Amino acid sequence: MSTDLRGVMPPVPTPFGEDGEVAYGRLAENLQRWNQTDLSGYLVVGSTGECATLTEQEKLRLWEVARKHIPGEKRFIAGTGCESTRETIALTNRAAMIGAEAALVVTPWYYKGAMKSRELEAHYTAVADATPIPILLYNVPQFTGVVIEPDAVAKLAGHPNIIGMKDSSGAMGTFAEFVRVTSSSFQLFVGTAMTFYAGLCLGARGGILALANVAPQECALVHRLFEDGKHDEAKRLQLRLILLTRAINSRFGIAGVKAAMAFRGYYGGPPRPPLLSLQPEEMEVVRRELAAAGLL
Repeated sequence: MSTDLRGVMPPVPTPFGEDGEVAYGRLAENLQRWNQTDLSGYLVVGSTGECATLTEQEKLRLWEVARKHIPGEKRFIAGTGCESTRETIALTNRAAMIGAEAALVVTPWYYKGAMKSRELEAHYTAVADATPIPILLYNVPQFTGVVIEPDAVAKLAGHPNIIGMKDSSGAMGTFAEFVRVTSSSFQLFVGTAMTFYAGLCLGARGGILALANVAPQECALVHRLFEDGKHDEAKRLQLRLILLTRAINSRFGIAGVKAAMAFRGYYGGPPRPPLLSLQPEEMEVVRRELAAAGLL
């Protein structure tokens, strides 16, 4: 299946109310605002979407709301990875029925000591064989403790229904290896704004960036400047984004992203426990960093 992905997409945070329930209407409101920007699409129910704390029914409903509010010119990727291959296949098929155009599948991680190349190749091949929408591999070792080795990526990239990969490792040497062992048609995405421009220089199609929830136009502009060959401008903007990412996402995680969204007029809301909202002094740090970046 041919699904062309490129540009900047945010891994959309799941909005929760103060009662801990998913605030689906707030997701619709945020999407309507992001739709006015140059974002190329959205990942719904990814790591920044607190996928690990959502029930299956909540995931399905989030995808249904997203599908209604994502216009046709923007791509819709669903995060469908589960611990079992069988459950991942079932959930990916449900996402496809709702209207997701591709699925991002995180590495199974609970039995991380056993998740070697053979197991990961078998898992992803089975999912790709059994689902009607294309699959993106998802390498995020800081959360999972599992690394997809380049040799496994090279083999999986040969599957007609595995079209790309999100690499959130932040390790440019590893990313360069993924580029080296795959063809130019394999759609590689950077998963952190810290290394976005460097990834583009190595051959990334774009970025799936938590910072794009907070600074969508700025993140999209890095990509556009790169595409236009305006490398000095792209580098200058990248350096600004590094400071912002380190201050907000790297330091405070999902709660920091949600706090920054609230300062920028989006609905952030609290994370779902066991994650907790920022303390007042931490909120002030986020506010100062946004102001320093010219985003307030």
